[in-house]
Amino acid sequence: MTQQTASLVDKCLIATPAIKDPIFASSLVYMCEHNENGSMGLVVNHETSQVLDDIFQQLDISCENEAVRNQPVYIGGPVQLEQGFVLHSSEGHWQNSVEVSDGVNLTSSLDILRAIADGKGPEDYLVILGFSGWASGQLESELQQNSWLTSTCNTDLLFHEKPEDKWQVAFDTLGFDINMLSPVSGNA
Repeated sequence: MTQQTASLVDKCLIATPAIKDPIFASSLVYMCEHNENGSMGLVVNHETSQVLDDIFQQLDISCENEAVRNQPVYIGGPVQLEQGFVLHSSEGHWQNSVEVSDGVNLTSSLDILRAIADGKGPEDYLVILGFSGWASGQLESELQQNSWLTSTCNTDLLFHEKPEDKWQVAFDTLGFDINMLSPVSGNA
C-alpha cells in the first residue's frame, strides 16, 4: 500500500526544538512547493543584516522612499543565497510570477523590485534571499522525526506580523504546549 502525503503548499512549517541547525532553529517556513519530486519553502521570520536599499544598490535601482529602502531582507534558507525572491500579495503582473495560493504569489524577476522602488509594487511583500529545499521524501522524514509541525497560513501572518512574533503566532494556532512534544516518534 502506498502512502499519499497531502500537499503542504500554502502551509507553514514550524520548527520544533528538535531542530538544532541554527539556520532553521525557531524558523517559520512558508511552503511554496511540495510534491513527489521534493519541496521548496521560504523562511519568513529570519531577517538578514541587509535592508532593501542594499539590494537596490547592488542592482542599480533608484528608490526615493526611505521607508521602502529600509525594509528588511529575509533569509529564506540555505539554498542559493544569491537567488532573490519576492513573496507578495497577488495584485499586479510580474515576470516569472507564480501563484502559490489565493492571495500569495512568488516572483523572482527584477521588474517587481523596480516597481517596489517606484511605489508601484504590491501592497504586501517580503524580499527574501535563498530558499529551503528538500529532496523527495526528505521533508516527510523530518516530519516523522518531530522536526517540524505544520499549521495553516494566512496573509496577516506572512506580511503583517513582526518577524520575531511569527513563529509564536503560528504555533499558538495549534492549541497545545510545545513542551508536551515527545523528542522521539513512533509509527503505528
